[in-house]
Amino acid sequence: MADIGLRSGFVFMDIGCGTGFFAIPAAQIVGEKGRVYALDKEHWAIEKLRETASEKGLGNLNLRVGEAEQVVFCEACSDLVFYGIVLHDFGDPLKVLANAKRMLKPTGKLVDLDWKKKPMPFGPPLHIRFSEQRATNLIEHAGFKIEAAKEAGPYHYMIIAKP
Repeated sequence: MADIGLRSGFVFMDIGCGTGFFAIPAAQIVGEKGRVYALDKEHWAIEKLRETASEKGLGNLNLRVGEAEQVVFCEACSDLVFYGIVLHDFGDPLKVLANAKRMLKPTGKLVDLDWKKKPMPFGPPLHIRFSEQRATNLIEHAGFKIEAAKEAGPYHYMIIAKP
């Protein structure tokens, strides 16, 4: 979260949030003056995230079950739209990225953290992973300007872009 510039008071969108691996720490960082919007297509994942947030006393999350291709939480309201190891999972990643562009403030950032496209004994199957180049091309095609593309440890890459 530090690498992407998340700060107190920010509005953070976790699209494809699962059970909250990134949403929970983001909610802790943005604090009471910030907001985390979290979306996942799996009802059970959102319920688990709701339970974890309640246990931790976090009241700054807005949770929704839905398809990322269909959901726009708000227009030009987000400081960061985040895809944590999920961009390759969406049926129409260009539509998902277009929705991110609608939700971002003009000064906001899109962050895509994903698996490197190389064989390893864990993670999603190699054939569904996006190479860093493919992800970069999709993000640029959706109207973003790449600010940084870098390794994020031995198994992941991170792309940061601006609208």
